[in-house]
Amino acid sequence: MYSTLEQKYKRIQKELTAGMIALGGVFLVGTSWYKFIEGWSWEDAAYMTVITLATVGYGETQPLGARGRLFTIALILMGVVSIGYIVNRFTEAVIEGYFQQGIRLRRQRRLMESLSEHYIICGFSRTGRQIAMEFGAEGVPFVVIDSRIESVQKAQSQGFIVYQGDATLDESLLKVGINRAICIVAALPSDAENLYIVLSAKTLNPSIRAIARASNEEALQKLQRAGADAVVSPYITGGKRMAAAALRPQVMDFVDGMLSGTDRQLYMEEFVLDPITCPFVGQTLGQARLRGQTGALLLAIRRASGELIGGPTADTVFMAGDALIAMGTAEQLRALNQLLGPIRSKTLRRPKKG
Repeated sequence: MYSTLEQKYKRIQKELTAGMIALGGVFLVGTSWYKFIEGWSWEDAAYMTVITLATVGYGETQPLGARGRLFTIALILMGVVSIGYIVNRFTEAVIEGYFQQGIRLRRQRRLMESLSEHYIICGFSRTGRQIAMEFGAEGVPFVVIDSRIESVQKAQSQGFIVYQGDATLDESLLKVGINRAICIVAALPSDAENLYIVLSAKTLNPSIRAIARASNEEALQKLQRAGADAVVSPYITGGKRMAAAALRPQVMDFVDGMLSGTDRQLYMEEFVLDPITCPFVGQTLGQARLRGQTGALLLAIRRASGELIGGPTADTVFMAGDALIAMGTAEQLRALNQLLGPIRSKTLRRPKKG
């Protein structure tokens, strides 16, 4: 399925091609007539056809009889119609910006084909726009997919890579590189469509992390059963955050500042311990001395089994597959990343500088 923009571009391409073919056919008919019916040479026949179609007003190459003049009149009319059609299509293409759109589509297609280990945002509504802004602030590669032309144009105006298509279709997901992506966010207003997206994404790329939006508890449970790694309900989450902001305002200000502040100084990041590259697997937190070497604070450890250890002590042992949740400045987290070894990019986003 082509997007609306691609359909318009391909339509004008076909129309211009058809006009050129028609003009070429008229030229061949005229040249053949003068050659075989009038008995002229190929050079004279082609020359006569060109000056006739161009309506430059030159005289006849060789004298023509009544039959030849009637054919020349018909040739002029066919030429005028063909050339007029081409000029009309070309003018429309220039005015509507189809040529610029074609260049933009080719550039966009190359960008999408070059994306690897990227994020996919399905839907550019209010939720999708906020997610895109956060991703943009973090500097992570991502692509937006939406079926509405208005949303596509809005995403383009903000400089995002965007593809117009139905995110519930496998073909659309393959266009945005689902097989190379590390995470997909289903942020459409419809729970049913988000469910389709999660099912399709997990089928095409079983290792991808799927985040889905749900409008109620029932949809949340169904999306979890469908394989979504995380399900967020804006209404439930928004209610909890509003209650927390009322009861614990300073805590909420601090957490919001770390997660989404534009001028934040502290960050929270997660690091997955690879037994092949991490030198601290099997050691305790006290032996590793991560805090003393980097300044970053280890808040929690998520075991590979799913067990969460909050506020790990000096006796806590690091195990293969542990996900470390740490807090610190960008420089401190970068130092922690270097200390833990070359972590795979699929499990780590390095904090931005400054």
